Amino acid sequence: MSESSEISALRREYVAAGLHREQMQADPMLQFEDWMQAALTAHPDDATSMTLATADAEGWPSARIVLLKRYDECGFCWFTDFRSEKGQQLAQNPKAELLFYWRGLERQVRIRGRVEQLPFADGETYFHQRPRGSQLSAAVSDQTQPIDHRITLEQRVAKLDDEYADQVVPCPETWGGYCLVPEHFEFWQGRENRLHDRFRYTLAADQWRLERLQP
Repeated sequence: MSESSEISALRREYVAAGLHREQMQADPMLQFEDWMQAALTAHPDDATSMTLATADAEGWPSARIVLLKRYDECGFCWFTDFRSEKGQQLAQNPKAELLFYWRGLERQVRIRGRVEQLPFADGETYFHQRPRGSQLSAAVSDQTQPIDHRITLEQRVAKLDDEYADQVVPCPETWGGYCLVPEHFEFWQGRENRLHDRFRYTLAADQWRLERLQP
């Protein structure tokens, strides 16, 4: 048997309880809050990990894992270097999708919407809440750009650490936050025999419409 055949033979059974329409909140943000709290209880280390999918002006997609740092009625926020690939793509095409996958709960949530850059003060506040080592790394790195050797980065970190030995590390103007303002949510619950439960919320005329989707 080839390796590809071995992969195709892999199976996983889903055994979680079902998801019914009457269990769904009218507001998807409240539904997300319920599921996030369950994920934080079950697997706190991974609960806020999310796939961020973006696309450039030509439609080429990119996806990577980032960490959710804040969510409220305004949207879902994360922080990064604006010069990164995701930052460049969001400047060209300010639309994205987030995916949360909570394996232990057999759940996933997709959230799609427009992305806005947060005020610099928001990024600066969060920057200074991070461990000093993380601040130094963010300050010296031109994210996604090539570099000759890791030692070059380590030397930059050491130099900046010495420079601000008894001071606060300044937040770079090229570093800060984004907020995805949701227009679509999809809540997925794994079910036996792949007859999964899927519910989609769509925003129209400032109202959320809820519908069940086929698996």
